[in-house]
Amino acid sequence: MERAAWITTPDASALLAPWETGSGRADLRVVVDESRARQTFLGCGASLTESSASLLARLPQEEREAALEQLFSPRTGIGLSVLRQPIGSSAFVAGTRYYTYDDMPSGQTDFELAHFSIQHDEAEILPLLRRARAINGDLRVIGTPWSAPAWMKTSGSLVGGELIDAPRYYEAYARYLTAFVEAYGDAGVPIYALTPQNEPQNRNPDVPGMHLGVEQARKLIQALGRRLRSAGRGHVRVIGYDHNWAMHPDDLAAVPSGEPTERDYPEALLADPETAQWIAGTAFHCYFGGAEAQSALKNRFPFKDVYFTECSGSRGSADSDAKAFSDTLRWHARNVVIGATRNWARTVVTWNLALDPSGGPHANGYTDFSGLVTVEDDGRITPNAEYYALAHLSRFVRPGALCVSSETVETAETVESAEDGSEDVLSVAFRNPGPGGCLVVLVHNQGERERDVEVAATGAGSVVVTLPAGSLVTLELPAAG
Repeated sequence: MERAAWITTPDASALLAPWETGSGRADLRVVVDESRARQTFLGCGASLTESSASLLARLPQEEREAALEQLFSPRTGIGLSVLRQPIGSSAFVAGTRYYTYDDMPSGQTDFELAHFSIQHDEAEILPLLRRARAINGDLRVIGTPWSAPAWMKTSGSLVGGELIDAPRYYEAYARYLTAFVEAYGDAGVPIYALTPQNEPQNRNPDVPGMHLGVEQARKLIQALGRRLRSAGRGHVRVIGYDHNWAMHPDDLAAVPSGEPTERDYPEALLADPETAQWIAGTAFHCYFGGAEAQSALKNRFPFKDVYFTECSGSRGSADSDAKAFSDTLRWHARNVVIGATRNWARTVVTWNLALDPSGGPHANGYTDFSGLVTVEDDGRITPNAEYYALAHLSRFVRPGALCVSSETVETAETVESAEDGSEDVLSVAFRNPGPGGCLVVLVHNQGERERDVEVAATGAGSVVVTLPAGSLVTLELPAAG
């Protein structure tokens, strides 16, 4: 294959567009070292929330099929291969009702799960999931609950509260999550992994949510691991934590006086052998802290995987479209697409797959969120900045690719000018699987001046590429020989 490059710029003048490469002098050099291998990549994606599903399902069949091909096809689209699927309601619902798969009238319980049903999802969510799997056979689904059924909780509500701290409830919830795995599998959507709770350190959600402290998480994970194994679903991975890189100040402020802050939540789970035996890895979100927390955890627990599972695009109420696009592209390129993967993430997953122009539909007033794409009122699909940032990875890096070392160093030009701009240029590199799998290098210029960068790799030669300020470039370099 020939060397090839694609670029997206923060002013949107180039959107995943072909880009010229050359040779000659360069300000900086990105050196790829394939002898220093890291994680095997699983894929990129988003979440098919009820809001997203309602928008895509309403499209005429031809337009809906085109949208799904654009999102999931590895041949004609951007090849999304991971979906983080809410187990019941998330914060984004199409109507006003939050739900789980076993809702009961107030004061009633259902320990036998006699009323368990995923029928709600058969209207729109499951048909779309099945179609996405047909388009991309590598698609994997990670299931995540925002809340246990209200009858299992101290609050008696899907919003807030905790799981009732008694063995009977841990067992019931473990059977509930296993029933989800079984029901979705029977419906044609096998589950790759489960996280026990979305954002477990949030004690005061205003949408479906549930605080799940470390001790409760240990009890639940142990019950869930045993239940999955006894049900013949031991291949379904359990992924711990599923919250921010660092504890958010709002979550810290909500900790009652005298209770532990649990700033080390992910470490506490993995340090307990009885719990860690059931945990395949740890999932992170982007809303506080930095991606280096992933490497710190990986260094301490090298045999446990790291997953990145949520980061929503957003915009301020006064932001212009141009500012929102530029800020989001730069932030996601730096922190998510490159930051998460350089720090061991096997997945890069954003939040809503699709939203409408108001950031909905929603029942909670969350108007500052954006989806990977916007479904316009007339049915047109508008890709957003996070779509292009993610596509620079998902379209070119195949599931099973090996992440390898890449470092930015000075060249003679930067030494002579006494200007070290190496911190301006970020990169991540992958070797695609299979014979002849190409080397893929993503390079982002987070600085405010244009840079000429040489990308050099043993066996793949070198190439010089011009990076406008804020731009994101993907390079494909041929395999050696």
